Amino acid sequence: MSTGRGQDGLLAPEHVLHRAAERLAHQFTGMVNAETVERVVFESYTALVRTATVSTHLPSLAEKFSRDRLTALAQSRGLIAKPVPEILYVCVQNSGRSQMAAAITRHLAGDRVHVRSAGSQPGAGILPGVIEVLAEAGIEVNEEFPKPLTDDVVRAADAVVTMGCGDACPFYPGKRYLDWQLDDPADLDLDGIRHVRDEIRRHVEDLLAELTPAGPTAGPSTPPPSPAPRFGDARPPSSSAQACS
Repeated sequence: MSTGRGQDGLLAPEHVLHRAAERLAHQFTGMVNAETVERVVFESYTALVRTATVSTHLPSLAEKFSRDRLTALAQSRGLIAKPVPEILYVCVQNSGRSQMAAAITRHLAGDRVHVRSAGSQPGAGILPGVIEVLAEAGIEVNEEFPKPLTDDVVRAADAVVTMGCGDACPFYPGKRYLDWQLDDPADLDLDGIRHVRDEIRRHVEDLLAELTPAGPTAGPSTPPPSPAPRFGDARPPSSSAQACS
């Protein structure tokens, strides 16, 4: 009897990764060859295992990460259409600022943009304080996890936003690069993290206004959104983001 996908977690990681590579190779037939798919899967697993504190679900996370990387690779080659702008947020550990920016962008824009996030030195998990202040605004990040910065996701992005790690991000002509100067939530108490969250929201609103003609709210293809929760007290609008040098 064949082994079902639900039993993958009981098998050795190498076997599970080979099965994941087979599934992804089938999904990306005609776009990425099987050897490249397998390399991306094992690279992704190796990158995640470096910082993982629990290895139980790493193969399934590696498959999810690999699928996103392969999609980005196919997009950068023009093999998969990009119907909406692609935004990549990058910080050091992908456990604070870039995760907040990605989550807030999805919350505000719905399906009018596609968002990725990554870290130059990814941490073991999203900071508890970040999870808490996002939950206060009705934003959940339960399925997100820190991911390493890879060349393929940079190539696929239309806008690359760095936060404290601009030198780690490769430069490609024709992309918009921004650098947002934000405090690291890892060094802050909850009130400080709330302030960073509010700063990020203002930056995101400005970016969405430029990238999506209809502004930062979800477009007509999505159900009309409820009024967005306010992230703390109103503050004067922030200055526009600075371009990376």
